[in-house]
Amino acid sequence: MENYRYTAKDEKGKSVYGMMKARNEVDLQAKLKAQGQFLVDIKGDTKKRGSFKKMRSDKLADFSRNLGKLLKAGVTLVRALRIVAEDEAIKPAEKKTFDQLQKEVRSGTPFSDAVANQGDTFPLLFLNMIRRAENTGGLDTICDQMAEYYDKEYRLQQKVKSAMVYPKILTVLIIGVVAIIMGFVIPQFKTLFDQMESLPVSTTILLAISNFVKNRWYVIIFVAFVLYMAIRILKTFPAIRMLFARLELHAPVFGKLKKVIYTARFSRTLSSLYSAGIPIVTCLTIAKTTIGNAYIEKQFDDMIANVRSGATLSEGIGKIDGFVKKLSSTIGVGEETGALDSMLTSIADQMDYDSEMATQRLVALLEPAMIVIMAVVVGFVIISVITPIYGSYQAISNSAD
Repeated sequence: MENYRYTAKDEKGKSVYGMMKARNEVDLQAKLKAQGQFLVDIKGDTKKRGSFKKMRSDKLADFSRNLGKLLKAGVTLVRALRIVAEDEAIKPAEKKTFDQLQKEVRSGTPFSDAVANQGDTFPLLFLNMIRRAENTGGLDTICDQMAEYYDKEYRLQQKVKSAMVYPKILTVLIIGVVAIIMGFVIPQFKTLFDQMESLPVSTTILLAISNFVKNRWYVIIFVAFVLYMAIRILKTFPAIRMLFARLELHAPVFGKLKKVIYTARFSRTLSSLYSAGIPIVTCLTIAKTTIGNAYIEKQFDDMIANVRSGATLSEGIGKIDGFVKKLSSTIGVGEETGALDSMLTSIADQMDYDSEMATQRLVALLEPAMIVIMAVVVGFVIISVITPIYGSYQAISNSAD
């Protein structure tokens, strides 16, 4: 299955832009026809066309912000792109992309087509927002909106990463402490324990683990590597990848956080697209690609078909397994009051806040839990070492008496 960017016409003759996985162009046409759309143009396989790396959220925010400021100041698009490309702070790969954009726009290619020609460098959301701006005007305003959108996305990503730094450090520390104790400390007591007639069960287990770690450490590394590669290979199969994506949403502790993050990402994207005046079906088609979970994305095929047939957006969202219930209820209020635009913006901001709070709560739970785990491990080692030594001392004292 390959990724294709396409231009299609719906039943009303409106242009629809999107990305879809298909085996080939014939398969793509069949899938679009099933959705009531007719293929007009196809740019080709994005994997083959994409000679540039996907641009990070913070870089997209900087690009959108700088371009918007220049356009507001009355600078032409070609000159604005040249000024952005001349920024000494950007990396060579980004400069190459911006130079290519400038070259294509100067030759008469619409800006949106030039963006699409960069493969996967720019997200589908960015492309469609630019297309909308070309049709309705206000490219500078759209650039400002995209800068704010990608700023929020990047801040959320960084907050999640930063919050998980300490738990990761504790995990490495626990593994390191266990490895040192089992590989270097416990073997120092082996000679002493060998002289004892009997050992407690805990000490016997400890010695067995220590002996394995010291003499078969390469087996542990090999098994870990095999498991890691096996998981990566399994994830290449669609059914297995879907299973992992579903398990991610229902995993203890982490599942709830993932749901909130995916809901925040989707609601923010949907809000940006809908506020730009893009039809709701097109909004959903684009927004689903930004979620980051294959299981949730798969459910959108039926949901979009239902919305196209007349079902309300809130009903469709409410049936998606992977979003928090607050999203569908808030959208329902927006549909009832005719203020869907403002309600989408409201729920997007609320989900951003909820995701930050959920991350903080998770870290607050993980930190003491991991400290307890470390304490249990160290305590087990101390008890296993001290118990036989104390038992021997008691035996010597009793025999002396």
